[in-house]
Amino acid sequence: MKKIILSAVAGLTLASSVMASDATPVFSHTDKLKFSGLTYIGLTKNSYKDELVNPNETNFELRRAYFQLKAYLLDDPKSYYRVTFDMHQNAEDDMVVRAKYAYLYLNNVLENTGVELGLVHRPWHDYEEHNAWFYRDISKVMIEAKNGGDLSNSADFGFNFKTKTQYFDSEIGIFNGEGYHSDFNDDEASDKAGNGMSLEWRATAHILGVNGKDKQTKKTYFDASFFGQYNQEHKASASGLANDYDDLVFYGLHTVYNQPEFLVSAQYVVSDDTADNSTYVSAQAGSGYSINGEYRFGNTYEYRVLARYDAWTDEELVSSDERERTSLIAGFAWQQNHNVQWVANVIVKDNEKDAFKASKPEKADSTAYMLTAQVEF
Repeated sequence: MKKIILSAVAGLTLASSVMASDATPVFSHTDKLKFSGLTYIGLTKNSYKDELVNPNETNFELRRAYFQLKAYLLDDPKSYYRVTFDMHQNAEDDMVVRAKYAYLYLNNVLENTGVELGLVHRPWHDYEEHNAWFYRDISKVMIEAKNGGDLSNSADFGFNFKTKTQYFDSEIGIFNGEGYHSDFNDDEASDKAGNGMSLEWRATAHILGVNGKDKQTKKTYFDASFFGQYNQEHKASASGLANDYDDLVFYGLHTVYNQPEFLVSAQYVVSDDTADNSTYVSAQAGSGYSINGEYRFGNTYEYRVLARYDAWTDEELVSSDERERTSLIAGFAWQQNHNVQWVANVIVKDNEKDAFKASKPEKADSTAYMLTAQVEF
């Protein structure tokens, strides 16, 4: 991991020096390089219901800063190598850089199918963030959100086959399963480590024959998706038994309808308990749903009113012990131009009393007031 971080810093430093002066030549073993960047700059005021446990606070934030390079290495113009560096604040409150993606994409290895090899996209997150929920700068999708399912993050080591046709597209791959910033080495000292691999998939029907990705305000599309994950021995369980691992198995149904003036979307996810003993339930077993929408207006639909509601209930040995966690998001967005978007929003978390509230502020009752600038080039 230290080597990855050092390499990332070196790469960012080199790129910065190249862009700082038009006279600086760029040397490469490929004819075409493509640079891009994406940053979330924010101000958040968190107000907690129980101030004695979680004191209120207001902070300026650099939530994420991505820098991306694509190198087109082969004769096929749609094949490339991609690396994306991710600047974020770690648990020690230091700003650090790590690799988010680093993969080779080979186009048309099968009919209408390409493949990513390396540190790659997982099948679901990228689809939802480009077709149904466009505000990753204020909240992750439900299966990743801490106050939602908290099941999976967006990148992992492995391979991902991606098929695209007019009326159908899909992704299916095999991954380590722990994600790009988790420990995937099995050792007794880690409660994050696992032994098994993860099979993950998404299948999407484009009912109107239109793929909405990246041009959502200019297209009318209607999609229905089935997605999920079968992750064997995902991590060491909290049961306390030696060599006892949880599998992570979840399934989801999702639909979205979009036209230039508005969008509506909904999903339902079930995560199964796969523990081998009858006295323990996996912490990631449960079910939930999410509904989101937005209304757009203005000459180019640059003004947007947005809302989202998530509800997640963890599975327990005794059903009466199950507690629901909910999040309500409401806000207003302004797409100033192609490069800058502003969002003002509020997030209200209202959770039934459970063990998370004393130790995990991200799962405690709270109201967050947020102002965000999303900058990309």
